[in-house]
Amino acid sequence: MLRLSGSPHAVAAGVAAGASVAMLPLFGLHFVLGLALAFITRGSILAAAIGALWGNPLTFPLFVAAGYALGDWMRGGGGMSPEEATIVHAVAQKLPHGLISNELEAIWPTFSTSLIGSIPLAIAVYAIAYVMVRWIVVRFRDARAERLARKA
Repeated sequence: MLRLSGSPHAVAAGVAAGASVAMLPLFGLHFVLGLALAFITRGSILAAAIGALWGNPLTFPLFVAAGYALGDWMRGGGGMSPEEATIVHAVAQKLPHGLISNELEAIWPTFSTSLIGSIPLAIAVYAIAYVMVRWIVVRFRDARAERLARKA
C-alpha cells in the first residue's frame, strides 16, 4: 500500500473505499462496490482492492453483528442484549422457520436491519481509514525522500 503510485489522496481514498464497503452485508459485491466508490472519490483502484480485504471470513461476523445491533437500535429495538451478542444467536432468533421455502422473505428483516446499521459504520470506517492512511502515506513518502536525500 505504501509503495502504490498516486497521490496520498488517491491511495487513502482507495483504501478507505474498499474498507468501508467491507462493512456492508453485501457479500460478493465488496470488490465491485469498493472499485466504484474509489472511482467516484478519485481514489486508486488497486488501493480499493487492498482495502476491501479488510472484510474477510474472520471479520465478517463482527461486521454483521455490529451492523445488526446498530440497525436494531436505529429501528427502535434497543440493540442486542449481551445474550444476543453473537450473530449466530441473533440470526437464529429473528429468522422464521420457513427459511428454505421463503428465502428472501425469511431473511429480509434481518438483512435490512443489518444493512441499515452498517451504513453509518461504513461512513465512520471511511473517515477513519482515509485520515489514517493519508497520514501514513505522507509520513512514509517524506521519510523515504529524506533517506534518499541523505544518500545523495
